[in-house]
Amino acid sequence: MARPKGSAEVIEARRRQALRLLDEGYSLGEAGRMTGSAASSVMRWRNALAQDGEQGLKVRVASGRPATLSDSQRRQLVRKLLRGAIANGFETELWTASRVASVIHKSFRVRFHRSHVARLLHDLGFSCQKPERRAVERDEKRIEQWKRRDWPRVKKTLCGWVPTSSLPTNPASC
Repeated sequence: MARPKGSAEVIEARRRQALRLLDEGYSLGEAGRMTGSAASSVMRWRNALAQDGEQGLKVRVASGRPATLSDSQRRQLVRKLLRGAIANGFETELWTASRVASVIHKSFRVRFHRSHVARLLHDLGFSCQKPERRAVERDEKRIEQWKRRDWPRVKKTLCGWVPTSSLPTNPASC
């Protein structure tokens, strides 16, 4: 049974209510059913109260799984990433989650799935970037000239390129 939703105060009040029901003579199961808790939880709260007093009924934060990389390892990783992908042994400067995962494994002997690498990079202040898919040799000035001079000639309309309309009475409809 999952922890019920609510603030720490609500959860602690539920625990105290279950223990009051125990004091009134109800069984663990009955007290649990009346408060929406498992009997094993009521027993655990009873034992915590006996051992630690009121402090035993306090809600503790679930910290989750500890971080795999330490703070110093994270700083080292950032320095490695800032040096660039080529400096880390790749043929291009493009960083991918898989490449970062391989740098982490090579440097710290820790394996991460590429989805987790993306979250880690976000936590480190990096954002996802998509490279522009344009040729380095691209000449914007010549492209504009071609669009103005040649495109109307090769376009498959009688008038070349003009704004079109589906209405035959419109003068723009060639």
